[in-house]
Amino acid sequence: MDLRLPALRGLRRPRRLLAAAAAVVVVAGAGTWTAVADDDPPAVRHADRVMDMGDGVRIDTSYFTTAGSERRPAVLLAHGFGGSKDDVREQAQDLARDGYAVLTWSARGFGKSTGKVGLNDPDGEVADVSRLLDWLAKQPQVELDKAGDPRVGMAGGSYGGAISLLAAGHDDRVDAIAPAITYWNLSDALFPNGVFKKLWAGIFVNSAGGCDKFETRICEMYERVAESGTPDAPAERMLQERSPSAVGDRIKVPTLLMQGQSDSLFPLGQADQAAKAIRANGAPVDVDWIAGGHDGGDMETGRIQGRVQSWFDRYLKDDKSVDTGPAFRVTRTGGVDSTDGQALLRGASADTYPGLESGRRSVALTGGEQSFANPAGASPPAVSALPGLGGSGGLAQLSSLGVGVSLDFPGQFARFESAPVTGNLRITGSPTATVHVQSTSEDAVLFAKVYDVGPDGTQQVLPSQLVTPVRVEDAKAGKDVTLTLPAIDYGIEQGHRLRLVLSSTDLGYASPAAPATYTVSLKGDLSVPTAPGVSTAAAPLPSWVWWLPLTAAVIALALLLTARRRTATPAPDPELAEVPLQITDLSKRYAGSEDRYAVRDLSFRVEKGQVLGLLGPNGAGKTTTLRMLMGLIKPDAGEIRVFGHAIRPGAPVLSRVGAFVEGAGFLPHLSGRENLELYWQATGRPPEDAHLDEALEIAGLGDALARAVRTYSQGMRQRLAIAQAMLGLPDLLILDEPTNGLDPPQIREMRQVMIRYAAAGRTVIVSSHLLAEVEQSCTHLVVMDRGRLVQAGPVGEIVGSGDTLLVGTATAVEEPVVEKVAALPGVTSAVRTDEGLLIRLDADGSAQRLVAELVRLEVPVQSVGPHRRLEDAFLTLIGGSA
Repeated sequence: MDLRLPALRGLRRPRRLLAAAAAVVVVAGAGTWTAVADDDPPAVRHADRVMDMGDGVRIDTSYFTTAGSERRPAVLLAHGFGGSKDDVREQAQDLARDGYAVLTWSARGFGKSTGKVGLNDPDGEVADVSRLLDWLAKQPQVELDKAGDPRVGMAGGSYGGAISLLAAGHDDRVDAIAPAITYWNLSDALFPNGVFKKLWAGIFVNSAGGCDKFETRICEMYERVAESGTPDAPAERMLQERSPSAVGDRIKVPTLLMQGQSDSLFPLGQADQAAKAIRANGAPVDVDWIAGGHDGGDMETGRIQGRVQSWFDRYLKDDKSVDTGPAFRVTRTGGVDSTDGQALLRGASADTYPGLESGRRSVALTGGEQSFANPAGASPPAVSALPGLGGSGGLAQLSSLGVGVSLDFPGQFARFESAPVTGNLRITGSPTATVHVQSTSEDAVLFAKVYDVGPDGTQQVLPSQLVTPVRVEDAKAGKDVTLTLPAIDYGIEQGHRLRLVLSSTDLGYASPAAPATYTVSLKGDLSVPTAPGVSTAAAPLPSWVWWLPLTAAVIALALLLTARRRTATPAPDPELAEVPLQITDLSKRYAGSEDRYAVRDLSFRVEKGQVLGLLGPNGAGKTTTLRMLMGLIKPDAGEIRVFGHAIRPGAPVLSRVGAFVEGAGFLPHLSGRENLELYWQATGRPPEDAHLDEALEIAGLGDALARAVRTYSQGMRQRLAIAQAMLGLPDLLILDEPTNGLDPPQIREMRQVMIRYAAAGRTVIVSSHLLAEVEQSCTHLVVMDRGRLVQAGPVGEIVGSGDTLLVGTATAVEEPVVEKVAALPGVTSAVRTDEGLLIRLDADGSAQRLVAELVRLEVPVQSVGPHRRLEDAFLTLIGGSA
């Protein structure tokens, strides 16, 4: 059914915010068009503008289109919480190449936009969207459904997904939406069943920059609930009013809902509620459960962005030939690829969305009445998900691979268990159970979860690391409670058992501080949904599903014929057993390119006790090199050996490598020491191997370790992150921009941390843009430019090299003259500075011949001498490309 038919469009209730009628004022003039670098036509044009939203609020925007006079549909692309418009730039460019006019923006309080964070306030952030739609309607590239009404879709993840849903409910000009890993009811997400999700709420506030970044009412609400540990009616009402569910009956546009299975913040139930409400309005809705989520895991970015593009092609371009995919799709993890250590993902689908209750099956549980304690202060708490510590793999992904990281304390939970299942059982949806609860306190707070227990009883896995909290009011007299457990897609193997656990505490939630005793008994079987209609062949799949295996077969044959495919990890090299790192002829191409390299023919060696600085301008290939070194991506050619062992994903030798890359996530309400202990526990390695006290002594945090991380300065958080990377005292420590955001005293402290760590014979590799700091803290340097090695060696040799000269000039040298100097025989490069020229000589060059040539070119030379600052040596090495 095509929702663009005028008759159907007329059914959508007209509702635009009054403020949206005001014209958008463009503060930054008309913006500046620039071409976005890309090898493939069509070229994308890009313009930045700051738009005045009224009341002093200014929104930073970017507009992407390709050349041409024809009108095209528009897409509004929103970013996630704590981010900015820059996070969606790449997707915006892709959509522009596909024939859309794309507008991105930084929401209030984020990026360069002003104003207070309003959690998608209808009178704030949602009104801003309507003003952006007003602006789009005036652009000559944008297709109109009628005057003032652009044909437009909206997409975004998390916070950006919610604004897509809200805008569709508030402004009838939105024509199609594709929200991802977002919420339907923010009150249900942060206060599920009346229990405060304290850790995620704290991360939510901190990622925005603190409570003061929010509207006053929101800040006051958060502080009130965080202090009491119990959400009150005004808090619930405030979040409900700012949720898509508040306008659910008005969202009547084609909707693609993508929700994460690895997500204890916005679990699958949020998308289920959205799907039911929007479908009830008569709009087409497809649902896609991806492998990743807010807790980590594989976000399937390429597949998801492709599906979003197809969705918009169908409902914005009105291309009925486009296959938008099945009505329901779920990504399933099926073990590990032995060649690269990556999780194997496969898709299952259905012609219709099954919901969370389809194909229920009863599983009998045993276990009599059980009493257990809610400890004083709700401590120690049980552990399920660890917000902020999921990492690139994600704890939920680990659980899907059979690795358990959950923890329940004896005497603080009741458990009920099934007999071994007689055949494989796939749970797809929300299990339910009814229990009788009695408490010595007025209210009881319980955390319900279902474990997969192996045949020997020792292996227990909490699928997706999810629990359901429930507050039982007036529990003294006893009450029957029906538990709806988290929605999952998880397979139970034959011979395994299901275990229902009710715990009195959980690390991620607020529990009553007063001690109490809970008594729980079963009132029936565990009911599990099996979604029998979901299978890999249940729905027609897009065309790429059919040609992809053929392409893979051709590639595999080519690799076999050229002997490029490796079937086993190369044997260790005994001659390199004491060498921390040797990189040999390393190359990595850009995705989809045969001749563009991120790293090309890179070779260098690092010895014990060195602090090596990895330098280069943006785009030099530093981060790509570090990611290959850590086993996160595979090189196209060459090899990396750490202590003689070839690096591949999951290589055992990586246990000797510690890394601090792009910051670390900490639980703000726990102390520094508790955060590190919890992190180490999640690795599954013995506590004595952590060498916690030694790492902390090197990091130099002192008494601050006993304080909550939320009280830490940025410098203390950085040092705690370094201490986390040092746990286990790895022989090779990798630090990517460790001094970001630090003031000079903090940078000096970080320098001492690196020097102390290497002093014991270990090795540190640090990537940094602070050249003066690198000069003081590093013993050796590797300088890269455009993916290649420019120079490597001790700092003193590179900085003090006689081939770098500073030529002082009486007046500034014009660029044509600089180019002539750079072309002189014996000269490698010439760069202008405030003092004159920095000139690097090659092996055949000499200062005497250089001066003679400069005089011939009429350069007003005042002085010539060697230059010894790393900053200037760096500029000459890379030819000014920084």
